[in-house]
Amino acid sequence: MDTSIAIIGAGLGGLTLARVLHVHGIAATIYEAEASADARAQGGMLDIHENNGQLALKAAGLFDRFVEIIHPGGQATRVLDKDGAVLFDHPDDGSGGRPEVPRGALRRILLDSLPADTVRWGHKVTEVVALGGGRHVLTFANGATVTTDLLVGADGAWSKIRALVSDARPAYVGTSFIETYLFDSDIRHKASAEAVGGGALFAMTPGKGIAAHREPDGVLHTYVQLNKPKDWIDSIDFSEPATALARVAEEFDGWAVALKALITDGETDPVPRPIHALPVEHRWSRVPGVTLLGDAAHLMAPSGEGANLAMFDGAELAKALIANPGNVEAALLAYEKELFPRSALEAKAAVGILDICLGADAPKSLVDMLANYQAVE
Repeated sequence: MDTSIAIIGAGLGGLTLARVLHVHGIAATIYEAEASADARAQGGMLDIHENNGQLALKAAGLFDRFVEIIHPGGQATRVLDKDGAVLFDHPDDGSGGRPEVPRGALRRILLDSLPADTVRWGHKVTEVVALGGGRHVLTFANGATVTTDLLVGADGAWSKIRALVSDARPAYVGTSFIETYLFDSDIRHKASAEAVGGGALFAMTPGKGIAAHREPDGVLHTYVQLNKPKDWIDSIDFSEPATALARVAEEFDGWAVALKALITDGETDPVPRPIHALPVEHRWSRVPGVTLLGDAAHLMAPSGEGANLAMFDGAELAKALIANPGNVEAALLAYEKELFPRSALEAKAAVGILDICLGADAPKSLVDMLANYQAVE
């Protein structure tokens, strides 16, 4: 294929697209705004699912590498009430279909699988001009320009490429997360470590909750979850970490000490993450030479599917291009025909999961969902 392919964003979705194309002898170039692969931390653990993320890794020829980085015990799940009583506890017996891996390690596997010049770091898109016939000129903040036959927006929630195909903008869903970490927890934070257990912890009540995950080396990674107006989270000065943590912790007065300590004892600067989403049925009319994948296409509330969908999108787009050599538009039509209903289904489910976690019936609704899931497995 002589088509020049520009992928904007070196996240998991863009990297998977480039890798599957590379396996089939098709070159693509990824343009990434960050200065290097190590410019920022890559987040915590990801559960990679059999029905999408794992299929993408198989298409990329990287499944064996993926297996090597699985975190043993990471699929364990427990639900506690606000007093610390265990309502649900399912150990990781190795039979689940959603093994946990560190996001950074997974991204490194994908990066290392590509030719060294595939990713152009320090290339932040500032302007895109359509030339007609599906071709576009990209201009970057560093002054570079490039002309491409196929432009793929893999640039996340606040995608610059999305505006070429859609007027949709992410909207605040009414929930904010606050991210904190504890380190060396089995020695220095024993009560919290015991509460979290070997994998994921959920302590949920209507409108507020604490979710935490045990990562390798005794790290506890916590997401405090609050149904609050956007101006509430914006009013907290997170540049004053101690004050910010104390303000968030006030919302959990009366909770078990081991749970509240996941907030008050936080050892990193707390990071506010107001949750935004695109419309559940987000789709666009075919625009020659442009498409989207991952959060750029279907940003949704956290449901465990985001990274999996991004990688699956990347693999499916690559397959469509491979199946339609020299015919970009046929490939994009085939890809988007499957993308839109798949995304809408998952986005609708994500809305439901948020309500299950923080709605009026929490934590019973969450326990019932997890129990039903285990019964099906």
